[in-house]
Amino acid sequence: MTESPSASRTPPDAGTPAPIRLVLADDHEVMRDGLVALLDALPGLEVVATAANGREAILACREARPDVVVMDIQMPEVDGIEATRQVVAAAPATAVVILTMNEDDDTIMSALRAGARGYLLKGSSAAEVQQAIRAAAAGGMVFGASLAARIADFLSGRPSTPDVVFPQLSDRERAVLDQLAAGRSNADIARSLFLSEKTVRNAVSAVYGKLHAADRAEAIIKARDAGLGRG
Repeated sequence: MTESPSASRTPPDAGTPAPIRLVLADDHEVMRDGLVALLDALPGLEVVATAANGREAILACREARPDVVVMDIQMPEVDGIEATRQVVAAAPATAVVILTMNEDDDTIMSALRAGARGYLLKGSSAAEVQQAIRAAAAGGMVFGASLAARIADFLSGRPSTPDVVFPQLSDRERAVLDQLAAGRSNADIARSLFLSEKTVRNAVSAVYGKLHAADRAEAIIKARDAGLGRG
């Protein structure tokens, strides 16, 4: 975690609205530095810390208590979805805006379930990013133009179904766990779900972490106790 130089600025004069305090989390240094330069130069915004992975983002939010976190998804140690979930749980007043290359439906919906108030694709204009940050800080929700219709359909058409088993998992991770609980190997799961074995291995590792399972056997036991693996 890196504290931004702007964090030591002189406080604003009396009567001047306090700036929106930001934490920027992205594992690519060039992207992170570019965001700092872009956002810190805008009136009413102040970057107070940066993070190179999800774990650093969580720690930065605990220490700096920002108004908004701009969060990438694919980061080491803790991914952006899990980091979002932990930040929102610990500090509900902190808004998370996802800024990522990933636009598949499972990831978008997982981000929303985790509590994100914005979802933008990298390549969005500076105006879009600024608008999303200001809207999220004010309690609103903003999504990139290319995603807005899909997200609106999801939000308006969400069925009233029983609680999802293991809500901390993404839809893909839950599907992998279901097949894991049925006794299938990684290779079998990859063929069944049309995924690469590397993707399945990554999903299995994520499942272990999110379920606090020490190994495959413990994950299977937890999944079967929850009713998975019986299809």
